[in-house]
Amino acid sequence: MYISGAINLDFYEVVRTRRSVRSYKPDPIPEEALMRILDSARIAPSGSNRQPWKFIIVKDEALKRRLAAACQNQKFIAEAPVVIVACGYNIHWNRGGYMGDLSMLVDVSIAFTHLILAARAEGLGTCWIGAFDNEEVKKILGVPENVNVVAITPLGYPKDEGFSEPGSRKALSEIVSIDRF
Repeated sequence: MYISGAINLDFYEVVRTRRSVRSYKPDPIPEEALMRILDSARIAPSGSNRQPWKFIIVKDEALKRRLAAACQNQKFIAEAPVVIVACGYNIHWNRGGYMGDLSMLVDVSIAFTHLILAARAEGLGTCWIGAFDNEEVKKILGVPENVNVVAITPLGYPKDEGFSEPGSRKALSEIVSIDRF
């Protein structure tokens, strides 16, 4: 089900101006905006349409503080009105011939990218958190043994930082080649 009503930003503006936000206003997120963001993750592509993901929406203040502590004590995470924890089910598919059970990381990362870009389109900030204690986060949120945490993001309106184009990036010639590596 598609939920309409998003802010109308050009796709390339969304991509160019998505930033890692580390300071959030306490302002609540409209439920309609949150549903559009989550729906963007829901419709993301996945290998063989497995959709090996589950997103946990955390609004409880005490839980957010515990999550921040489990993310190498990055306290700004708990400032945001919402924290989203992206989990992935081990899918027993050896993508590329070397990824094994953790090939779900690709699918969950695709869905998480949809989510953070949709958040930017809504005027909301995110910060892809990869520094966390998987076992501790699983314990805090009651995540089953056969599921792992892939990424975490605070979600909210930026306090001090605006949205702008990135600073220094490699030139296309450094990251793209044609026909051969």
